[in-house]
Amino acid sequence: MWAYRAIRELVRLSTFVFFRRVEVVGLEHIPREGGAIIFGNHPNSLLDPALITAFGERKIHFAAKDTLFASPALSWLLKQMGAVPIRRRQDHASESGAQLDNQSAFAALHELLSAGDVMGIFPEGISHDGAQLAAFKTGAARIALGAMKPGVQIQLVPCGLHYLRRKKFRSSVLIQFGAPLTLSADSEGALSAEVEGELIEAERLEPKPLTELMSTQLRALTVNAERWSELSLLDAVRRLYQPPKISLEERVELARRFAAHYPSVRSQPEIQALSEAVLSYQESLYDLGLKDREVAGSLSASHLSLKLLNRLLSLCLWAPLALVGAPIHFPIAYLLGRSSWLLAPRKDVIATTKFLSGFLCLNALYLGVGSLVWCYGGGWYGPLSSLCLALSGLGALKVAEHGSRLFRVTWLCARCLFDRGALKSLRARRRALREAIWRAVDQNAPEELERLFKAQS
Repeated sequence: MWAYRAIRELVRLSTFVFFRRVEVVGLEHIPREGGAIIFGNHPNSLLDPALITAFGERKIHFAAKDTLFASPALSWLLKQMGAVPIRRRQDHASESGAQLDNQSAFAALHELLSAGDVMGIFPEGISHDGAQLAAFKTGAARIALGAMKPGVQIQLVPCGLHYLRRKKFRSSVLIQFGAPLTLSADSEGALSAEVEGELIEAERLEPKPLTELMSTQLRALTVNAERWSELSLLDAVRRLYQPPKISLEERVELARRFAAHYPSVRSQPEIQALSEAVLSYQESLYDLGLKDREVAGSLSASHLSLKLLNRLLSLCLWAPLALVGAPIHFPIAYLLGRSSWLLAPRKDVIATTKFLSGFLCLNALYLGVGSLVWCYGGGWYGPLSSLCLALSGLGALKVAEHGSRLFRVTWLCARCLFDRGALKSLRARRRALREAIWRAVDQNAPEELERLFKAQS
């Protein structure tokens, strides 16, 4: 466990560098003891199991495709993390007469669950960049049912992963664990299941219907639409509808609701007209180089002056560290950012490529510098130099972020001084759109659906 815990803490620390914000919800649904299967959606390749491992609290043994074990370094890492290799048909289609024998892998997973351990799996079977969940494979359900013995209880815990900007460095991610489906076998081996106290019919405890039930559970924790253009439109609608300063969980829940109910109303003429007005507003924002939150926020001279002062003070605070860290880290960041788009085989692997390459390169740099200093200086100088170099990298990151924000505030100041008429018109359009969206929600939302927010003036 020491290797697992050390790697997990290092991965957790790295995720806080890669992501600006990581919000975890529903940890109470992961059982403190006993066998469990955590199953999630799979939009971002190896980042998905890394996040669940880093924040899932218990040791989680993931089922991983066997081709990942071809790399010696990655194979060692996966084995330390307790991963179990699974042969997938799509990975061995070119092998004539290849037999997909997973009996030993399934037996290992059954033994893990029966012993009260936790495994993780992605029932979609492959990472993808689609706008909605792919069809579930029955493997997770078959593993769960195959591990059931008299007196055994296994909990199936859904985990929804929502990346605000999946490929972007310093974005945000929500990790949401849902209410578990509890499978039990009595002393005679008869199966029963329940979710939040509601019993499941016995005929649904077969691989295919159980897989459909798991898909329904996970769909309730993810945002799904027919196409990305539809999600983009609904994201703009969500921004106009929501009150300021809501949590990431509320933001994602609102996005889910819009995505779930929009297909039933999008053919209405008034909804089509409202959609066109929202898209036109988005185009105007783009033409003016503005963001919706900036139009919604305070653009007074005093407020902008305070923001400018705050950004300048932050830059001054981090500048000493950045003077050392920037010449070292910025070239590495640029090369990793450029190469990730070239080396990643698919769009859903771009963020993983950035994360893994940055994780390996920077840790190798810090360890290498620390080792050299320790060899020649001895004592605590080696670890101290590694720590100082890492802090200088943090300083460079902070200066880059605060510098970008300083540029945005300066741009807003220029807009307020020289283009007040356009801003005033844009704010009026925003108010009218916001009121129209609230009216549309009031008219079309199901009566039984509890509102997240009260109407605001």
